[in-house]
Amino acid sequence: MPKLLIVEDEENLRDLYEEDLIDAGYEVEKASNGKEAMELVKSGKFDLIIMDIRMPEMDGIETLGKVITLEKKIPVIIYTAYSNYKSNFMTWTADAYLTKSSNLDELKNKISELLS
Repeated sequence: MPKLLIVEDEENLRDLYEEDLIDAGYEVEKASNGKEAMELVKSGKFDLIIMDIRMPEMDGIETLGKVITLEKKIPVIIYTAYSNYKSNFMTWTADAYLTKSSNLDELKNKISELLS
């Protein structure tokens, strides 16, 4: 079972993503910010990371840079409500950039695509 890390500062969204992704057959761990995410990445093995950009303590762009430095092979999906960050060259290092939606089909399709 592929293991995913969800990095999202809004608890309700973290829980929604977790529930939906578990139902889709994934093992899920959660972090509320980039600092927590980095601790989990250092101590665990993840097949894919889903990350918001705007978070307290350490934002998604800084976290993305640290993840890539530490674990180059883990695919990262930027999943944010802010489409304007797509022009930030640092986000180009992510494997995908998706704008949040109430329908998680696009996210699940991209996860499936990146893991295959």
